[in-house]
Amino acid sequence: MSKYFRSFIAFLTLGIVILACTLPIPSIPPASPTQNNGTATPPFSPGQVGTVVAMTLTALVPGGGNATTPEIGNTTTPVPGGSAGLLPHTFYYLGTDSAGLTQVFRLERDGTTRRQITSESVNVNDYDVSLVDGSVAYVANNQLLLINADGSNRHMLVDGGPLDPNNPFISSLSNPVFSPDGQTLAYGYKGLQLYTFSTGQSELVIENEIDDSGGGLFVPRELYSPERYSPDGTKLLITLSYYEGSSSAVYYPATKALVRLEGGEGALICCDDVEWSADSSSFYAASASSGMFSSGLWKVDASTGEVTTLIPGGTGGDNYNAAKEAYLAPDSQLYFFFGMVTSPEGTFSRSPLQLVRSAPDGVTGRTVLNGGDFQLLNEALWAPDASLVVVAFAPTQEVFQGGQAEVIYLDGRPNVVLTPFAQQMKWGP
Repeated sequence: MSKYFRSFIAFLTLGIVILACTLPIPSIPPASPTQNNGTATPPFSPGQVGTVVAMTLTALVPGGGNATTPEIGNTTTPVPGGSAGLLPHTFYYLGTDSAGLTQVFRLERDGTTRRQITSESVNVNDYDVSLVDGSVAYVANNQLLLINADGSNRHMLVDGGPLDPNNPFISSLSNPVFSPDGQTLAYGYKGLQLYTFSTGQSELVIENEIDDSGGGLFVPRELYSPERYSPDGTKLLITLSYYEGSSSAVYYPATKALVRLEGGEGALICCDDVEWSADSSSFYAASASSGMFSSGLWKVDASTGEVTTLIPGGTGGDNYNAAKEAYLAPDSQLYFFFGMVTSPEGTFSRSPLQLVRSAPDGVTGRTVLNGGDFQLLNEALWAPDASLVVVAFAPTQEVFQGGQAEVIYLDGRPNVVLTPFAQQMKWGP
């Protein structure tokens, strides 16, 4: 996958990266947790640079816009419609508290019992959940913090110190990622860091490459940030950020090998917008928008980095394929959202999508499982067995982060609303 783009796009991308890192977190007034009521500018952090870049570039094409985030109040009131065993695991997400600050929340498996886990005086930017005990690692005020599943024993693991406003990427903390066994925490800080809980020490395994441009300014040549471990814990997907754009790579902690992607020209494979296969041998990336990057569906071999195009974006003329949130389940079937778009300009930011299932190639035996309208899908979280998927629906076309979280069943049962707003949705134990 090429990391080189036209000079204009390169300049624009770097500008967006710097802007995303330096924007102050807005103060969001509290609002009632009602669908489509009240919007506020979403908080962006250095750990969300990839998301900001992709979202902003998408917004440049027709139909895009400035994203705004619906609010959710801090509440312990049960969510209507829940039942015992509604969810396969506990459900974590970012929402806003009564002060309008972004915090980590959890829903229990009954889908009704909600608990606020963090109570920071500033916005929580990035977080992850231990699948072993439900503890949460998160970034706030450029500090890496750890807290128990019940919200107790909050303590700091790493202090990133103050950010240089001219070069925020140099010392910004971002993207904590637990290993499946809960023994290691990967995070971004001056490169790719691995924190070992048994020793309480961090190791910088790949250092960021930064060029001094003079005058106190620095340019990122290649930055490294973790995204997610493979299910078996032997591989770590990371995002590579450049002056010219972003890409992905697979890091092997045992051998310290870095496998870069090869092929897939024009594919958007970065910034955690991927899903590992259940057997950890590959991961899938999909895009339902077209402009700077292509729409389509791709499979990446984790051992070689080879990118295979399963569904190309263009189909000839003004017609395009669009796909999103592909997951190869344990039953060896590929589940994803798919649709076709007509665009004379070849650019679009959203697509009409349906929930489908196919063979691993994305084409053979492709069957519609849910013909509902998923055009406003911003984020999806698959149940490990693909029996259901939690979808965050944007309240409007112009919102590109988070939304109302609904359980979508694959057997025809009606949707269940979990919360009026969620982003960075994750399963816990």
